[in-house]
Amino acid sequence: MAHHVDVVGTGAASATPDVVVLETRFSCDGRDVASALSACTDAVTAAIAAAVEHQVGDHDRASTGIGVNQRWDNTGAKIAGYTAFHTLRFAVRDQSKVGPLIAALAKVTGNAFGLDNVSLRVSDPAPLAKQAREAAMADARAKAGEYAAHAGRALGQVVRVSEEGGAFPMPKVLGGARAMAMAESAMPVEAGESTITSSVRVRFALD
Repeated sequence: MAHHVDVVGTGAASATPDVVVLETRFSCDGRDVASALSACTDAVTAAIAAAVEHQVGDHDRASTGIGVNQRWDNTGAKIAGYTAFHTLRFAVRDQSKVGPLIAALAKVTGNAFGLDNVSLRVSDPAPLAKQAREAAMADARAKAGEYAAHAGRALGQVVRVSEEGGAFPMPKVLGGARAMAMAESAMPVEAGESTITSSVRVRFALD
């Protein structure tokens, strides 16, 4: 006769995302590499100034890519020029500033501006994860208590615990056409809710 019961408990906790992350791209054409880079530098400098004006701090601005590509003519046989690009990530901690910032970036950089993705995140997911784990453990204990009662036994101490799964809340992403629509209209962002789940396997002794 078994003297233990194994159960899997699950728990979840939710919070409203408090950071909006903009993945931006600035691309400029030129007849040669130098002119393309110069134009791109001007655009990025203006973009950073706009971000600073909208209170995006130093630690919330990051370059994620820089490069220069060749542009070919319609025949694909001759180089028609060069395109320099610089990708920047802006983390906006005041949701009300997202729309105005996007509008400002589009205004100061013109057609050089591109918005690749918009994601919403929880800045500190650790407390949320802790709540989810606590809920999972409580769920496991409740289930084990039910099984023990059905078996006519008393629930004893925890013998073994193993985490089955759990993940930090994934960022909500608005990409492609939706991101560009935001760039063109500076539409507001609704944060909604982000949820983290946890799962734990627990073995309880049966007294």
